[in-house]
Amino acid sequence: MKDRKYKIKVFAVVFAISFVCFSFYAYQIFFTPNLQFKKGDTYLFIPEGANFQTVSDSLKKNEIVTDYLSFAFISRLLGYQEAVKPGMYRISANMSNLNAVRMLKRGRQEPAKLVFNTIRLKQDLAEKLDNQLSLSKEEILKLLSDPKFVSQYGFDTTTIITMFIPNTYEVYWNIKGKELFDRMKKEYDSFWNNERKAQAKSLGFTPVEITILASIVEAETNKQDERSIISGVYINRLRQGMPLQADPTVKFAVGDFTIKRIYDGHLAIDSPYNTYKYTGLPPGPINLPSTKCIDAVLNTANHKYVYFCASDDLTGHHNFAETYEQHQVNAEKYRRALNKLNIK
Repeated sequence: MKDRKYKIKVFAVVFAISFVCFSFYAYQIFFTPNLQFKKGDTYLFIPEGANFQTVSDSLKKNEIVTDYLSFAFISRLLGYQEAVKPGMYRISANMSNLNAVRMLKRGRQEPAKLVFNTIRLKQDLAEKLDNQLSLSKEEILKLLSDPKFVSQYGFDTTTIITMFIPNTYEVYWNIKGKELFDRMKKEYDSFWNNERKAQAKSLGFTPVEITILASIVEAETNKQDERSIISGVYINRLRQGMPLQADPTVKFAVGDFTIKRIYDGHLAIDSPYNTYKYTGLPPGPINLPSTKCIDAVLNTANHKYVYFCASDDLTGHHNFAETYEQHQVNAEKYRRALNKLNIK
């Protein structure tokens, strides 16, 4: 009887010790820091078609996980090894196995901040998106150049770029091409609200035409206080049937954006973007204008100027004129300023 009681006590002690040890170990592998231990936050990129081995290789290569075996054990226990989801995940400093595996299994991605500006060509836009998303440049260009695809959004392959309003957007890193275009159309419709549409209509333009005009104004000046004035010059010319004669459109037609001065050779190029040769707006934008520039065009200044040229003080400002004679005087001052500095 005593032996039996003794054995029970021994078993109880052993069980208690085992339970404590097991609990301690379980706590260690579940809840103690194991990812980015004593480091800052980082990101884990999991591509389409990845499996658990892909995730493991990335964790090891980037030294994200401290104890790989415990992470693998928890991943197996919670069924993550068979449920890998692609995306961009933020791994917090001192993250536990449990929190990391739950996040990865549920696909709780960190939204990517999508930014695009200073865009001239569709190729530039595709490259910007390629650098920030899992979409490839080739895939984006294919969609931008597909007439049937872009027509569902109300654009053609020349004007589709106007649907991308420069801003900062939060999207998932592995967003699909169609999903991205759907999102950009939603943002476009949000920007072009009833008020802006009414402003465009009152000027006699569509939203796309306003964006094309704004792209020219954007290229002409970075002076916000002059944009509505320059816009007014171009609108006055359009209403009088005059060619826009916008130097930035010629640079776009030539394909050389480093040109400092426009010469007769440049003006001879046969392109619908050569606004010295063809009247009216060009068929598409020459860049993605900022929302501030679009609004400046929508709030075009009411004046009689039909000419302008860069100021001879070379500050980036312009001199405006109502007559060709006054314009010639302003232009000659500017040419002399350039010649003095030997700017070709």
